[in-house]
Order: sequence, then C-alpha cells, then structure tokens
Amino acid sequence: MHVAESGHVGAAQAHAHDPFDTTPAAPVPPKETLTAAGDLLRALAAPVRIAIVLQLHDSERCVHELVGALGVTQPLISQHLRVLKAAGVVRGERNGREVLYRLVDDHLAHIVVDAVAHAEEG
Repeated sequence: MHVAESGHVGAAQAHAHDPFDTTPAAPVPPKETLTAAGDLLRALAAPVRIAIVLQLHDSERCVHELVGALGVTQPLISQHLRVLKAAGVVRGERNGREVLYRLVDDHLAHIVVDAVAHAEEG
C-alpha cells in the first residue's frame, strides 16, 4: 500500500533515514541545560503539581484557595508548592497573613496544558 492510498506513513517509513538528506542535526544543548530541563519536568510530574500549575495559570492563588479547588489537604498542597518553588516554577508573595502563589512564567503552563490536552486525546 502506498502512502497516497493509506493517507499515512508507516512507523518504519516515518523514521527511515534518508542518506541524501543534508538537513543539519538539531544542536544538542549542554549537559547542564538538559539536566536542568529534566529536573524541571520531574518537578511537574506529580498529578497534584500539574493541577496546581493549571490553577495558577488562571490566576494567582493562596494555599487555602488551592486546597478548596483541588480537594487536597493544606499540608500536601504546601509540600507540592515547596517542590514547585525549588524548581523555579512558582513564587510566593506575602500579602498580609497570606502568601499568594503565581507561576514564574507562562512557558511551563503551556507545557502542562499541552500535556493534559494530549492525555485527553488518548
């Protein structure tokens, strides 16, 4: 069966190497960068942390708002926030007696939103 007939390329064909392809290989970032990216992805790997990032993508939140939205205990939310803070994903800003948490930037929210969308497609 040809690609035109089936409408898709088989896995073997899609990954076959063309010996005449002169497209340069993508540059490989330094090992330190790859390690930092791996650490960041590990910090995002827990379902509760994914849910926190999704909540903070909408707007900044304090711990009790996250507890209410996610139905998880306050100590567990605080533990996950510590992991996300250590990874540079979120930052907290004191506002009176509360600490408001927000995402450091939207890049990570896009990764999480895309991962959730991909999982929902499956």
